[in-house]
Amino acid sequence: MSCEGFEIEEAEDGAVAVEMVKKSEPNYYDCVLMDIQMPIMDGYEATKKIRALGNPELANIPIIAMTANAFAEDKQLSKSAGMNDHLSKPIEPQLLYKTLADYIK
Repeated sequence: MSCEGFEIEEAEDGAVAVEMVKKSEPNYYDCVLMDIQMPIMDGYEATKKIRALGNPELANIPIIAMTANAFAEDKQLSKSAGMNDHLSKPIEPQLLYKTLADYIK
């Protein structure tokens, strides 16, 4: 799928997201937009598993939370799980693009 010039791949749950990153070549993905509330494995656990991958090029991919959880403690939970940033829903497109620009070279 393509959106605003970005090529997008979607994972139906956190466990699939982890496998997609794990099986990818370094630099295949520029960034992960991670929902927090997903079936099978939530975004916090998925992020921790990605951060624990043996290949540092994969483990250090930028991960941005995209979630309805908008309180300060939710943002802290995202950071504690290893996410680079936290965007609260509803997502403002311009803020999303600016945040992506901060992390994608």
